[in-house]
Amino acid sequence: MTRRAAVIMAAGQGTRMKSPTAKVLHRVGGRAMLDRAIDAAQELGCDRIVVVVGLHSPAVGEHAKARLGESAIAVQEPQLGTAHAVLCAESALAGFEGDVLVTNADCPLLSAATIEPLFDLRDTGADLALLGFDAADPHGYGRLIADAEGAVSKIVEHKDASEAEQAVTACYSGLVVAEATTLFSLLHAVGNANSKGEYYLTDIVGLGVKAGKTVLATFAPEEAVMGVNSQAELAVAELAFQVHRRQTLMTDGVTMPAPHTVHLAWDTHIAAGVTVEQYVVFGPGVTIEAGAHIRAFSHIEQAIVRPGAIVGPYARLRPGADIGAGAHIGNFCEVKNVKVGEGAKVNHLSYVGDGSIGARANLGAGTIFCNYDGVDKHQTHVGADAFIGSNTALVAPVTVGDGAFTGSGSVITEDVEPNALALARGRQVNKPGWADAFRALKRANRKPK
Repeated sequence: MTRRAAVIMAAGQGTRMKSPTAKVLHRVGGRAMLDRAIDAAQELGCDRIVVVVGLHSPAVGEHAKARLGESAIAVQEPQLGTAHAVLCAESALAGFEGDVLVTNADCPLLSAATIEPLFDLRDTGADLALLGFDAADPHGYGRLIADAEGAVSKIVEHKDASEAEQAVTACYSGLVVAEATTLFSLLHAVGNANSKGEYYLTDIVGLGVKAGKTVLATFAPEEAVMGVNSQAELAVAELAFQVHRRQTLMTDGVTMPAPHTVHLAWDTHIAAGVTVEQYVVFGPGVTIEAGAHIRAFSHIEQAIVRPGAIVGPYARLRPGADIGAGAHIGNFCEVKNVKVGEGAKVNHLSYVGDGSIGARANLGAGTIFCNYDGVDKHQTHVGADAFIGSNTALVAPVTVGDGAFTGSGSVITEDVEPNALALARGRQVNKPGWADAFRALKRANRKPK
C-alpha cells in the first residue's frame, strides 16, 4: 500500500470561540477536537503526521507535541492563508514519498471511514482527491464545479460565484489527498492576488486542472464534515456526536429508556444487555459489562462496572473504581480507586476511596474511608464477608479482616482481625429524669418577653 501522511491544520485564531482555551482543544465527547483529528489520521495508517500550529496558542503545540513528538510540529507565523499553512509542513515531511492528506483539527465528527474514500480515488487515478458535501444551505461555502463525468474543474468562493454557480449545492470541505510532490509543487504555485492577500488552498484545484491533473471529488454527509468556529457550533457538534453514539449503543443491544438524557464519552464502552436509566453521565475511560444496571442520575468516569452490578441512583464512580460482578453501589455513594468485590454492597451515603472491599462485604450507611491525612493518601482494605456498621469511619491505613464486624458509630484506627468485632466509641450513659429537670430549669430562667 502507498505510504500515507497527514497535515492537520490547527493554526486558526479561533476568535469566535471567545474562550481562553484554544479552539481545537475544546472537547466533543470528552476528547479534544485536535485529538480526534489525530485519531482519524492514525486509524487511516498515516505514518507521518504533522500538526500546523500558530504561536498565538502555545497550548496547541504542547498538546500535539505530547501526543506525537517534537518533529510533528510545524509553526505557521505569520498566518498567510490555508495554502501557506500546508507549505509550513513541507520541511517536516522532507523525504516523504507517498500520499498526503490535508485535514482540519476543528471538524470533530470526521472519521477515518469518511476520509478513506479519498485514498480510494487516488488509487483509481485521481491526482487530487477532494472531499465534498451537499449543503442544505450552501451560502458562504466554496462550490465544487464539476462536469458530467464528475471531474472537478474549479472551486469557486461564494462571493465570486455567478448566479448559476451559487445554485450549486456541492461544496468543498477543505480536505484533499494528493501525492506529496504534486501537492507541494502546486502549493508553491499559488499566488495571493486576492482581496485578503492570502494564499488559498483551494487555488491548487485550478492550477492542477491547468497542469493537466485529474481532479475528482467524493462526497460525505454534511454533518460528518461540519467545522466548529463558535460555542454554538461546538454544542451542535456535541449533540450530533451524542445522538450517533446513543443510536449505535442501542443498536448493539443497550437499553436506554430515555436516551436523550444520557451523556456519553468518545470511548464509553457499554456491553449488550446493560440498562442505562435517565440522566446518567459517562466521562472518558468507562467500561460497563454485560448485565449491569446503571440507575438514574449517576456519574461515572475512568471506572469499570462488571457483569450484573447495580450502580445508583445518584452514585458517583471516580477514576480507579472497579465494581465487581453483582455488587451494589447505591444512592449518594462515591467510590474512588477502590476495587469492590463480587456481591459486595455499599448502598447508602458512603465515601470509599483508595483500597479494596472484599466479596460479599456490606458497608452500612455513612461509612467513610478516611484516606487523606492532608499530605498523603493511604489504603483501607475491608475483607470478604465483613460487616461495617453504619456511620463507621475507617482511618487509613487500616485493614478489616474477613468476616469481621465494626460497631455502628465507630472510628476504626487499628487493624481488625478476621471474624472479630471492633468497637471504638464512648460508652452510653442514661440519666433518668434528666430531661424533665432540664426543661424546668430552662423555663425558670426564661426572660419575660
